[in-house]
Amino acid sequence: MLELLEHAHDAVKKALETGHGEIALSLLEQCQDSAIQAGGMVEASYGEDFITVGMLEEYCEQIYEAYEQVRQRHSCNANKIWKNLRKALIRIENSVKNDIQVRTTAVFLPYKASMWDSLESVWKAADEDPDCDAYVVPIPYFDKNQDGSLGQMHYEGKEYPGYVPITSWEKYDIAAEHPDIIFIHNPYDEFNRVTTVPPMYYAKELKNLTDKLIYIPYFIMGDIDPTDKEAVSRIEHFCAVPAVVYADKIIVQSEKWRQIYIDVMTETMGKDTRKVWEKKILGLGSPKIDKVFSAKRKDQNIPEEWRGVIEKPDGTWKKIIFYNTSVSALLEHSEKMLKKMETVFQIFQEQQDEAALLWRPHPLIKATIESMRPQLWAAYEKLVERYRAEGWGIYDDTADMDRAIAISDAYFGDPSSIVRLYRETGKPILMQTVDDEM
Repeated sequence: MLELLEHAHDAVKKALETGHGEIALSLLEQCQDSAIQAGGMVEASYGEDFITVGMLEEYCEQIYEAYEQVRQRHSCNANKIWKNLRKALIRIENSVKNDIQVRTTAVFLPYKASMWDSLESVWKAADEDPDCDAYVVPIPYFDKNQDGSLGQMHYEGKEYPGYVPITSWEKYDIAAEHPDIIFIHNPYDEFNRVTTVPPMYYAKELKNLTDKLIYIPYFIMGDIDPTDKEAVSRIEHFCAVPAVVYADKIIVQSEKWRQIYIDVMTETMGKDTRKVWEKKILGLGSPKIDKVFSAKRKDQNIPEEWRGVIEKPDGTWKKIIFYNTSVSALLEHSEKMLKKMETVFQIFQEQQDEAALLWRPHPLIKATIESMRPQLWAAYEKLVERYRAEGWGIYDDTADMDRAIAISDAYFGDPSSIVRLYRETGKPILMQTVDDEM
């Protein structure tokens, strides 16, 4: 508004110099109305005694004096009127910059609670900033049926840590609020074959509802040499996604991955777009690693049923093995993978006096296998039911993956993005293959 007033002053000066007094009067009236409106906005937020309100009142007096001079056709010095108005406006502009506290609204839109760690450290920083209003608005998501239609709706707003204040997605009107920044971790929009968030939360829609849309991947992966074209080709589908296309900024886990994203997007969208991706993509690190570093065993809330598996008769803890099974391994090896898991369970059941198995399957296994391999899902579900019924191991399907990392002594399982996280702890890692004995 202040910028428009500055342009109006120039137009008033020009109108007076060219003998168009009526135009000058109309412009002065518009300046007066704008100043009154601005004064009302400031007064509503900071009170009638706020310093900027007084400066706007003085500006209105300058407008009135200029208006009367022009209306009464007194000898008008266009340059003097312009200088007086400009001087008053500069004082207002400086007061707005120095006296008015500008607040930022940041909205976080996670959809799966288990992926919240990809946003949490950024939210904490925003929440601790006295000049920022941060909102966590978990959004629902749908399973997709085999024909691509929407299946069951899920909402996990009650599964977030107790220290995270949750705002209902049904009550927060993004279009009306138009937050300064929106953070997302869902990359795929309509192209996810297993699950989808409602279309109103697709990146291409959110881009129009905020000044800055920021995408942070929900996953991290092992480092890849950006010059290794074969390796890059295997993961390029993680880079060329709608969230990367539509977001104003993309925050990835390392400088190497920044280069990979830039190369992939340039190859996908055209050589002349490289500068766009170089500006948009930042290798600032992943909040998931921040979460791993901050999660300590002594701070974890351990369910009583877990303690029955973990603790020895003398109260000491057994060695806890984080057993991770992935979606890709099940899809690739099917029944052979189920037999592998049965072997693992048998071995750890025999060693249950010294070791506690904490089995944490990938949270999307159910939705993916049920949709893409329904016959395999029936056999997998029986395996899960038997493992849980026997009670000698832990079955962890909670949203808190970082607790499993914090309390376990070693990792065993499939290649996964969790391996990259687990490596940060310095604890042992052993990868399983379907054909080995263990």
